[in-house]
Amino acid sequence: MLMNRRQFGVVAAAFGLASCAGPVTTAGRSGPSGTSSLPQDLRPIRNADYAKWVAAFRERAERQGFSQDLLSRAFRGTGYLPGVVKRDRNQTEFSRTLEDYLSIAVSDERVRKGRAAYARHRGTLDAIERRYGVEAHVIAAVWGLESYYGERRGNVPVISATSTLAYDGRRGALFEKQLIAALKILRNGDIAPQNMTGSWAGAMGHTQFIPTSYLSFAVDFTGDGRRDIWSDDPSDALASTAAYLARNGWQKGLKWGGETGPGAPSGSVIQPQPGGPEFVTTGNFRALKRYNNSDSYAIGVGHLSDRIAGGGPLRASFPPDRYGLRKADRIALQKGLTANGFDIGAADGVIGPKTREAISTYQRRQGIAVTGDPSLELLRRLN
Repeated sequence: MLMNRRQFGVVAAAFGLASCAGPVTTAGRSGPSGTSSLPQDLRPIRNADYAKWVAAFRERAERQGFSQDLLSRAFRGTGYLPGVVKRDRNQTEFSRTLEDYLSIAVSDERVRKGRAAYARHRGTLDAIERRYGVEAHVIAAVWGLESYYGERRGNVPVISATSTLAYDGRRGALFEKQLIAALKILRNGDIAPQNMTGSWAGAMGHTQFIPTSYLSFAVDFTGDGRRDIWSDDPSDALASTAAYLARNGWQKGLKWGGETGPGAPSGSVIQPQPGGPEFVTTGNFRALKRYNNSDSYAIGVGHLSDRIAGGGPLRASFPPDRYGLRKADRIALQKGLTANGFDIGAADGVIGPKTREAISTYQRRQGIAVTGDPSLELLRRLN
């Protein structure tokens, strides 16, 4: 079975919520690796042991048929990325509730942007649907979760990222396989080395293909001789996603599933969050999980696709969180913090690090116990 990106362990892809490197632009890049817009720890530094590993790897790669010229071009300007190792080692095993996940994955903004992107690329998406049998709004939803409709494709050099992780050794064999696949992509001429960029762990393009998945599923939909998932034109990336789903069992005309109740298809029933909505799932839900083996991800894509197509929000509500707060309460709390001068980002009801930091600071200023936790009492104080 082909390794999917959940097994690959790419945090941004696993959540499907945002690429780690932020919005991609073609301006402001410097040098062959385009690193000027990257955080400092994602820029190459000297590392003697890494350099020795690369030299040994190049010898192995030559024995596998890669030319010295290709290897020289591939590794020109690349290097050891300490931030990649840090991010790989700091992946924590935590679970976000489905309510929090959907608050981000199917936010009002993501739905609005999705409908706009769908309208803007309707001709291309419809043509892809006709060719591969995957509904246009589903393809658009994958695009939305993976790169925010192309705004967050990632700009970390893939050769640097995969070689750093292969050298690091924690999952060395896995990432050496991805590095080899990346070299094959370069040898095929689909992209120039300096333009092969992606997430910190090597997931690439509008819909975040890892190199091995690219080799297996990427297609040249535009007919220009290259399978270009990186450029501003998303056509090849969107078609590649459709090809991936089609070859992993997607059935046209079958709903992915949906919330239980009127209009729901027949299938298996799941309730990912105790006390929350129940969902009916079909074979297409399982096809989505081949793209990312997570129930939350598949529900996120499915529900976002329904919203892009004009559907409404979920009917059932989620239970209060462990602090006794519902989503509306958490949003009100965040708005109260904002009104008191704290920058917590969007008031989305998700209690993340910025909200907790703001709560701690507010508690300290008020002379009350500093916990960083939301509460009904704190809500009353702020409002």
